[in-house]
Amino acid sequence: MIDITVKMINRIFICVVTCLLLIPTTNSAEDIAALLDKAITGQHREQNNSARDIYRHPKETLQFVGLQPDMHVLEILPGKGWYTEILAPVLRDNGELAVASFGADYPVEFLSNMHKEFIIKLGANPQVYDKVIVTIFHTKEYLDTIADNSMDMVVTFRNTHNWIKDGVAEEIYKAFFRVTRPGGILGVEQHRAKPGSDPLTSAKNGYVPEAYLIELAEKSGFKLIAKNEINANPKDTKDHPEGVWTLPPTYRLGDKDKEKYTAIGESDRMTLKFIKPE
Repeated sequence: MIDITVKMINRIFICVVTCLLLIPTTNSAEDIAALLDKAITGQHREQNNSARDIYRHPKETLQFVGLQPDMHVLEILPGKGWYTEILAPVLRDNGELAVASFGADYPVEFLSNMHKEFIIKLGANPQVYDKVIVTIFHTKEYLDTIADNSMDMVVTFRNTHNWIKDGVAEEIYKAFFRVTRPGGILGVEQHRAKPGSDPLTSAKNGYVPEAYLIELAEKSGFKLIAKNEINANPKDTKDHPEGVWTLPPTYRLGDKDKEKYTAIGESDRMTLKFIKPE
């Protein structure tokens, strides 16, 4: 009887220990929140970039699309690296960040110079950016250096209007679909046009109709799973003389009516989350 009782106690003990080992010691939502906080407040960030956090809501945006620190993430056209400053340290230890940039040989000098400045930025701070993989957005085809079904997440911020203007949006979104793994996520933030706007016309001013963008992504194979209004701005009338570039941070009109456009703030933007079906 005593022998049986001891055996039962041992079994219970083993079960309890096993269960405790299976319980995660930290919450993944808490993990990503803490990592984002640390990255956003990091000393590596440029001050003029940090000043735009009030308009861009990076923590809420990246939490919404489902960023996790162990993901393989592809950032599309990072520009001067506004989001790279945040993504790189979050993914550095357990994940991977690849960025698809214009390249030093891009035929538009302004954009090729932007790429060169971006590379200098990465090289100047290896403690943050040493593991970032830089690839070229467009060589023979879009993202042809990225393996099929290899990315947990693809993110693009305020780029789609340019692709619509150039007539290549469908080709690019198909490339996003190709490189995203089944079950992977596409996160899109884009200046939002008035409902019913003609996309070819509105894109010239930097804005894209939300319904059109959703149709574009779903036509390539993705499925919309969520929208978020964290980057909405009802003050944006979307009828500015120099389009979205009238607003901060560009201020294309210079000092003319600058106070007015500062009061409006950055553009009204949609924030969308798509999934590549299993």
